[in-house]
Amino acid sequence: MPENAKTAVNAENAENAVTAVTAVTAGTAAMDAEDARYGENAGDVLVVRGLRRSYGAVRAVDDVSFTLPHGGSLGIVGESGSGKTTTARIVVGLERADEGEVHVRGRSRTVRRRGRAQRLARAREVQMVFQDPLQSLDPRTSVDAALRETLRLHFPGRDHDRRVRELLDQVGLGTRAADALPRRLSGGQRQRVAIARALAVEPAVLVLDEAVAALDVSVQAQILNLLADIREQTSIGYLFITHDLGVVRCVTDDVIVMRHGAVVEAGRTAEVLAAPQHPYTRLLLESVPRPGWDPERIAAARRAL
Repeated sequence: MPENAKTAVNAENAENAVTAVTAVTAGTAAMDAEDARYGENAGDVLVVRGLRRSYGAVRAVDDVSFTLPHGGSLGIVGESGSGKTTTARIVVGLERADEGEVHVRGRSRTVRRRGRAQRLARAREVQMVFQDPLQSLDPRTSVDAALRETLRLHFPGRDHDRRVRELLDQVGLGTRAADALPRRLSGGQRQRVAIARALAVEPAVLVLDEAVAALDVSVQAQILNLLADIREQTSIGYLFITHDLGVVRCVTDDVIVMRHGAVVEAGRTAEVLAAPQHPYTRLLLESVPRPGWDPERIAAARRAL
């Protein structure tokens, strides 16, 4: 390539990088201007009020409200069809609510953001880790490339080499996994990569939708311990979506129980699990297999509820 052409390309790349950094900064500043409206929920990183979402005649989410404190961990529990995943998808922005509001750090997520910079800033507020990491990772992209792609999009002016090493160390993988493709990793390792990619944008809230349900029990424990360490280090807020009461007991401070799209019980996790007040919550606890467990009685109680 002629020297003049190289110079022109380099100048264009430098200009694009500066433009990207300026746009991201401008988007963040515009969203920061909304903080004055935080008010009474200044101690909460996530505030959800009156969410409703229907699909035809089915009301999937019915007047759901809750808060998540800074650095807190909230579990949303319920059986399939309870509305917990739809609620999570609305919080993340993958679904739109028919009614209600979602605020993260005092900023509304209900109003659509205009412009690339504001959309990126909005995406950084909340990230999601799905049940099957193999479905959420590009099978043709190495761990290192996946993390770099995220960093280039959100933080074009930063030292990506150093940040990739930090993220891999943070999730307990180290640089040995950097060149691996997802299919070469175990289920637990893939979930660590998914967590690292979510953490790369430094979110305020991490939504974990049945994130350990597909893992072996021993690997589940490792991932849950990892998440506890990360929360202690970063003060990130967790929103756990699960049907597993053992997970809720282990990693959440507070819990809400959903049935048919509505919240039927809410409170401190230890208190709700020790002395449930709603019949459905008691049914969930009684449904956990243990010595003397009677599935026929549980099924009859479910039909009667």
